[in-house]
Amino acid sequence: MAEQQPPTPGRLLSVLGLAFGLAGSVGGTIGAGILRTPGLVAAQLHSPAWIMGIWLVGGLYALLGANCIAELAACLPRAGGWYVYATEAFGRRFGLVVGWCDWLAHCIGLAWVATTLGDYLNPGIGLDAHLIAIAVLLLFGAIQGLGVKAGGASQELLSLAKALAFLGLVGGCFLLTPSSSAANALAEAPHGPPGVLATVLALQAVITTYDGWASPVYFAEEFSDPSRDLPRSLIGGVLAVLALYLLFNGALLHVLPMDALAQAALPAADAATLLLGAKAGWLITALALVALTGLMNTVVMAAPRILYGLGRDGLLPPVTAQVNPGGTPIPALLLTLVASTLLVLIGSFERLLAMGAFVYVALPLTGLAALAHLRTSQPGMQRPFHCWGYPVTPGVVGVISLGFLGGCLLEDPLNSLLAVGLITAGAGVAAVSLPNATVKPSGL
Repeated sequence: MAEQQPPTPGRLLSVLGLAFGLAGSVGGTIGAGILRTPGLVAAQLHSPAWIMGIWLVGGLYALLGANCIAELAACLPRAGGWYVYATEAFGRRFGLVVGWCDWLAHCIGLAWVATTLGDYLNPGIGLDAHLIAIAVLLLFGAIQGLGVKAGGASQELLSLAKALAFLGLVGGCFLLTPSSSAANALAEAPHGPPGVLATVLALQAVITTYDGWASPVYFAEEFSDPSRDLPRSLIGGVLAVLALYLLFNGALLHVLPMDALAQAALPAADAATLLLGAKAGWLITALALVALTGLMNTVVMAAPRILYGLGRDGLLPPVTAQVNPGGTPIPALLLTLVASTLLVLIGSFERLLAMGAFVYVALPLTGLAALAHLRTSQPGMQRPFHCWGYPVTPGVVGVISLGFLGGCLLEDPLNSLLAVGLITAGAGVAAVSLPNATVKPSGL
């Protein structure tokens, strides 16, 4: 195990391990989306075999992506996320664009999670949903302010609670449903192959639900043994989520007739109602709250690390690289909370969320490009982990990712083009502010 460094100003603490990495991957992936997406997928495919197959394909896509990025994370264990790889491969200008877009996407996602939490808690608390959302943001910000150990421990606890909650619902579906009812539900489903468009739309929904698997890379510098624990965290986290998603969808198919699943806005709620009666709504609310709080903790912890990396490397004011004795970049955390709070107060940010989703899928493409470029430009770089199946693996992931983005452009051209415009604007700013674009920051 690497020797832990003393807490000095501007330095993160190398105190995280594999347990946190797995918790970060699970916590950054599983949110409220899995409670809704099974119905959307069923509406497109109408076949248990195809439904389970598409969730498996989506998980394999995420697994191949994790395999690719694990090589970069192990050989470049620095804070900043995708920015680090983009800068190492293509220079500071491109790195700034990637880092800025990444941070904005995190803030958009954080505001959405906070607002959704406010909507869930509003009936029970009675306060305005926006006020609840801001209070939740401040609460998780305060936890992170205590330091990386407190943030890491809370992430491990919330991810464990999330996994147990979903497994509990899965167990209830299989144990409380008569086998005859399950057989009837499956028998009602047509088993013919779906059309190409329906399959593509279902895969888009599934890929979005797997998004977040790369969360451990934002904390790369804080692992005590990054060359070993980062690849295990990325790959192990995806495998855990894949298993949970397959179990969850299998449980829903066990309980709900196909027509009911395809028409359900919240299939898990329908399944719980069928099993426990009309008062089961509290169970799904609790499940959603557990899922969302774990996701929020991950994002609140990750986003400041992007600003920290940019600030330390001279791409943002040096104040963003200041770290408290507990290992938290406090100014970067405050900037993240302020930006997310402003987005919450705007209230309606569906367009921003659609733009953020486009950026989230585009970011791993920059990692794949960096992987290929560094394999060619720096063949002698120390690589503790090698991408399995290179160059076929990144090629497959890249083609699927480009297909996803192409589908977004066709299905939602306005928001997708706005996302492209946001990236282009960031590139213009970087071109003006960083004339020496190919110079890399010290230490990379």
